[in-house]
Amino acid sequence: MEEQKRNPAAGLSESEQVQVRRQKLADLQAAGHDPFTLTKFPQDAYSADLKEEFKDLPNETDSGKKAALAGRMMSKRVMGKASFAHLRDDKGDIQLYVRRDELGEESYAAFKKLDVGDIIGVKGEVFRTKTGELSVRAEELTLLAKSLRPLPEKFHGLTDTETRYRQRYVDLIANPEVKETFVKRSQILKEIRAYLDEKGFLEVDTPILTPFEIGASARPFYTHHNTLNMDMVLRIETELYLKRLIVGGMDRVYEVGRIFRNEGMDPKHNPEFTTIELYQAFTDFHGMMDLVEELYKRLALKICGGMVIPYQGKQIDMGHWERLTMIEAVKKYSGVDFNDWKTDEDAIAAAKEHHVELPEVPTKGAILAEFFDAFVEDKLIQPTFIYDYPVEISPLAKRKPDDPAFTERFEYFIDCTEYGNAFSELNDPIDQKGRFERQVAERKAIEPDCKAQVDYDYVNALEYGLPPTGGLGFGVDRLVMLLTDSASIRDVLLFPTMKTLDPKKAENKAEKAAVNGSAEDATVSAPSVQIDLSKVKIEPLFADDVDFETFSKSDFRVVKIEACEAVPKSKKLLKFTLNDGTDRKRTILSGIHEYYEPEELVGKTCVAITNLPPRKMMGIDSEGMLISAVYEYDGREGLNLLMLDDSIPAGAKLY
Repeated sequence: MEEQKRNPAAGLSESEQVQVRRQKLADLQAAGHDPFTLTKFPQDAYSADLKEEFKDLPNETDSGKKAALAGRMMSKRVMGKASFAHLRDDKGDIQLYVRRDELGEESYAAFKKLDVGDIIGVKGEVFRTKTGELSVRAEELTLLAKSLRPLPEKFHGLTDTETRYRQRYVDLIANPEVKETFVKRSQILKEIRAYLDEKGFLEVDTPILTPFEIGASARPFYTHHNTLNMDMVLRIETELYLKRLIVGGMDRVYEVGRIFRNEGMDPKHNPEFTTIELYQAFTDFHGMMDLVEELYKRLALKICGGMVIPYQGKQIDMGHWERLTMIEAVKKYSGVDFNDWKTDEDAIAAAKEHHVELPEVPTKGAILAEFFDAFVEDKLIQPTFIYDYPVEISPLAKRKPDDPAFTERFEYFIDCTEYGNAFSELNDPIDQKGRFERQVAERKAIEPDCKAQVDYDYVNALEYGLPPTGGLGFGVDRLVMLLTDSASIRDVLLFPTMKTLDPKKAENKAEKAAVNGSAEDATVSAPSVQIDLSKVKIEPLFADDVDFETFSKSDFRVVKIEACEAVPKSKKLLKFTLNDGTDRKRTILSGIHEYYEPEELVGKTCVAITNLPPRKMMGIDSEGMLISAVYEYDGREGLNLLMLDDSIPAGAKLY
C-alpha cells in the first residue's frame, strides 16, 4: 500500500500536515541538512529518454547504465528494507527502487522520512524489474527541496476548475496532461513562425503602451507614466504600428502580440490575450484567404496528424473551406435579402419583424451585420470564410470599387466562432481620416466621457503612401483551443485572469482546496457591498391592482446556473444554461453583463419565471426571466441578481 494512503498524517488537517512537514524541515536544518542551501544537482537523464533507450531491455535485466535524475516524488511504498517510489521529471514518471543495503542505513532512514511532493535527486543504475517496469536502483538519494504543503488528496485527479486556474502550479503537478496542452501551444507558435518566416515575413515588436485611446469600440486599460506625467493606454491591437512599417518599406511583417481589452470574460474571452497580426504589401484580402487556408491545413497536419480534427464532440474538416459573402450567408440562413432594403428604414423594419437587436447606429450595413450575428454565425461549424463586410463596421478596410457600401474584408469561422479578421487595407488617407473622425464622433455620442481620439499620426503616415496591402489578424488562444480540443480559453492560458480573493479567505480556502480539491472549498463569494441607503431611490409602487388569479399563473421556480457566457456581439446580454428541476436545460438571456461577469454566476441558485413564451434575443430563444432587484443609487442604476441558499433544490416552486 502506498505510504500516503496509510500514513497517519493523511488523517490530519491541512494546517496539521503543514506543521508536521515544517517540523521535518526544522529537524533537517538543525542536523545541518537544510535542503534549501543546495544550489544544483548533476541531472544527466530524463525518464522518457531512458524508457525509449531501453524499451527492448528484457525483464529482470540490468542495463549497465548509471543515470542521475531529478524531480518530484509522487508516491512512496515502504516495505521494510526495500522500498519503491515514483519520480516525476520534466518528461514523465519513472520508478525508483530504494534498498537499505544499496543506499546505506542513514540515507535509507532519511528516505523513509521524505514526503510525497518533495523534490529529490537520485543516482543509480537503470534496470527492468520482474514485472517489466523500467526502474532506477538508487545508490544516492538527495533531498533538493522540501514540499511544505501536501499535494491534493487525489493528486492524480484534481478537477475543480477554480483551483486549477488559480493554482496552475498545482494543476500541472496533479494533471500531467495539462502540460501537454501548453507544449502544443508552444509547438503551434513555433510552426506559425516557421510558416511565416518561410514566406518572407519579418517578425517585429511594436509598443504595448500607447499614448491615447483610439476610436475603436474595444475598451482599453489605462495606466500612468510617472516620468512623462501622462496617462497611457495598453494596446487593443497591433495594426496601426505594423502598417506604419509597411509605409516605411518593410513589405512583409508580423507580430505575436499581447493584447489587452477591458471587457467581459467568458469561455472564449480573457482581458489579456495573444494575437498574430501580419501585413503583406502588394496583395489583397483574397491573398490573405489563401494564406489562412494554407496555414491552418499545415497546422492541422503538424499538430493533430490529419485534416479532420475533433473539437468538443464535432469533427472539423480543415481540408475544406467554404466562401460566402455576408449578403449570401444572411440570405441562405435567414431568407432575408439585403438587396431588398432600399433605405435604412427598410432595414429597421426587417430587424423588428425578425426580432433582431438594432445596433447603436441603425444603418443598413450595421443591421445586416446584426442579422448575420442572429441567424448565421451559429450555423458555421465547418471552416467558412465570410467576406464583403459593410463599411460601417469596417473602418480600416478598403471599399469595394464596384460597391462602396461594402469593404474588402473577411472573417473566418469554425465551430460557430470567429477565428480571424482580414482586410484589403485602406490606404486612402483622406477616406481613412474621415472614417476615423466619424468613428470617434459616434463613440463620443454614445459615451460622452470617453477619451477616444483620432490617430492623426497614422493618417500622416498614410499620406506618405501605403502600397496595396493585405492584412490579417487572428487569436492564438482560440486557435490553441481548437487544436487541443479545449473547451475554455482558460484551459490554454497558463495564468488566466481571475477575480482576486479576500487575502485571509483566500489563504484559508487555498489550504482546504490544496487538500480536498473541492469546488466548495475553492469558491469564495464576493464580499457584500455596503451601500449608503440614503442614496437609494426606488420606483414608486404600482397603484393599480393585479388580480390574484392572473398573478398566480406566473410560475416562479428555483433554478441552478450550470453555465453562463457573454452573448457574442452584445455588450449587455448574458446567456444562462439553467437546471430548472426538469430533464431538459433551460436557456434564459438577461441584460446584466454590466453588473456581473459570467464566471461569477456559475453554480449560483436563483429565481426565474419559467412559463413566459420564448422571446428571441440576438437570434436566441430566451425561455423565461431571471429575477433581479433594480433601483437607483447615487444617480445611477443598481442591480442585484436575486440569489438563494444553495441548499434549495432546483425546481422548487415559490409562493
